[in-house]
Amino acid sequence: MSKIFIVSRKQLRLFSILLLVVIIAAACLKWNQSRAASALPQETRIFQLVTGEFSSTTDDGKEIEVYRWDPGSITVHQGDHVELHITGVNGKSHPFVIEELGIKGEVTKGKTTIVRFTATAKGTFPIVCLTHTTMEHGGPMVGYIYVQ
Repeated sequence: MSKIFIVSRKQLRLFSILLLVVIIAAACLKWNQSRAASALPQETRIFQLVTGEFSSTTDDGKEIEVYRWDPGSITVHQGDHVELHITGVNGKSHPFVIEELGIKGEVTKGKTTIVRFTATAKGTFPIVCLTHTTMEHGGPMVGYIYVQ
């Protein structure tokens, strides 16, 4: 004995409407999830740096000194929003450049200079003090930003 199902037009319309509602609901849920993920704000990574000085006296009585950024290197990821808060502790003035990022600035004793950038390209980017470039001038005063 075989079973025969008879579907009326009313039942067919009801099934079609129900199927349409399920498809629209699934599309809305998927769309809302992707919107929420892309709407998340990018956090800024903040790094505290200071200018430091090391000094010593050689055996023959000559005083030597060298300046540095401390820490001497930082590592960030490509796409990171970065803030460097550089405080002048030693030395009167440290004009600096990060050539590859197009950044120039100056750190003075007792003040904090804030540098903002987005790490768009991978690589190693030196922070070079323009006052302390050689050993005769208390340098080289170079720090590094590594973008992975």
